[in-house]
Amino acid sequence: MPVRELLNRFSADAMPCQRRVAVQWVAAGILLPTWASVAVGAQAQMGLSGAINYAGWFRALSQRMAKAYCQQYLQVLPGAAVDVMGLARKMAQSGSNELARGMQSGQWPADVGRQLADVQKQFALLNQLTAAPATQTALVVAASEQADRTLLVAQTVTESIEKMAQAPSARLVNLAGRQRMLSQRLAKNYFLNAAKVESKVVQAQLVADAADFRQALQTLKTAPVSTPVIRSELELADSQWLFFDSALRRPADEAGLSAVATTSERLLGVMDKLTSLYEAALREVLG
Repeated sequence: MPVRELLNRFSADAMPCQRRVAVQWVAAGILLPTWASVAVGAQAQMGLSGAINYAGWFRALSQRMAKAYCQQYLQVLPGAAVDVMGLARKMAQSGSNELARGMQSGQWPADVGRQLADVQKQFALLNQLTAAPATQTALVVAASEQADRTLLVAQTVTESIEKMAQAPSARLVNLAGRQRMLSQRLAKNYFLNAAKVESKVVQAQLVADAADFRQALQTLKTAPVSTPVIRSELELADSQWLFFDSALRRPADEAGLSAVATTSERLLGVMDKLTSLYEAALREVLG
């Protein structure tokens, strides 16, 4: 099922309790990402621009699932976290199906095909781990570690497809898409700290990811590929990053945890739209 249809069905078929949660999300500022440009429907041959976007958001979905799982453990907006987890699972499966069509049609080189198969394998393991109730810190840690393994293989295949495009603007699609992942990994690691997961890796990654996000945002702002819509969205990304960065600096109390949950969602939505805008620009270059 295409991603857009998944989003529409979630809205139309939501049970009353789910609709109440959706209203709470809006009130709290939590936004579901549109993933707008990746819904290419039943095309047998996916364009490279769309493929970079598809493969790239696997990175964000891996961290999004781990973040939602940790939210459930901490009971931070737990109803929203459960629904986000379910939607992330469906989106990962939908994206896998779309990219698999390229494998079946012979669109992808053998090495890319193997990498895509590995992404599916790692997501299956992540699905299995996050299916268990989030009742123990050890389970949360295991899910986070598996999410990171999934991220690594998703990053590899995204870079492989980017190289196939052989266009400078392909890097912008990849870079903007990676920002989606960083928004989720930063929030996940903040939650891991709140769950008393003592890890130097988590601490170091929080610092490094914040620096990476700032640097990548600056790179996007100075890139030659730009339109009025892209510039406007970059300004919005700037402001949403300031809110998110401020939330990450707050103590991990109830207010701080909720602030990180909501601001990470807003930033994810903005960066997803930017990724779609850069994808559209690349599509024009590739023809």
